Amino acid sequence: MAEQGHRIETLTFKPNGRVPNSRFPVLIHRAGVTAPPGVEMADAIEETFRRHDWLNNWRELGVYDYYHFHSTTHEVLGMARGSITLQLGGEGGTVVTLAPGDVVVLPAGTSHTRLDNSPDSHMVGGYPEGRDWDLIRDEKVTEAESRAAIKLIGSLPIPARDPVTGLPMTLWRDAPRTYGIQF
Repeated sequence: MAEQGHRIETLTFKPNGRVPNSRFPVLIHRAGVTAPPGVEMADAIEETFRRHDWLNNWRELGVYDYYHFHSTTHEVLGMARGSITLQLGGEGGTVVTLAPGDVVVLPAGTSHTRLDNSPDSHMVGGYPEGRDWDLIRDEKVTEAESRAAIKLIGSLPIPARDPVTGLPMTLWRDAPRTYGIQF
């Protein structure tokens, strides 16, 4: 269940080499989901995501240990157990550590990688309206692939609802229309 009154952090990343990142801020819901007594945190997170139409869910260790981004969808990651340290925005980006109940909402194009994790780390992920995801590795993307990804990312709709709160994605709707990339 979504925790009312939790703290939301935002991070914004400009393009980083051939990595587009996004004009939309990364949203980090600190202690955004709590599990009622007798309910596993992974179940509470997945139920919260599903209730707000973030589907195509998965459960596993978490994030790949190499820099990558998605061009076909935005992504949500919820920490169900243990901890994980991620670097967001690509090489030189921001390092964040997630604890159980923390949720990070990644706009399409935002580079991310796992730097470290506890042995018991476990995450739940999902995508708005159950979109399919692709995987583009930062170090392997060509200039042409980067340009194609930017165009595809620009065509993606803003999700109707935040995966944690269920409210409109106001922080994305109010984001600047461009962040410096010309097509």
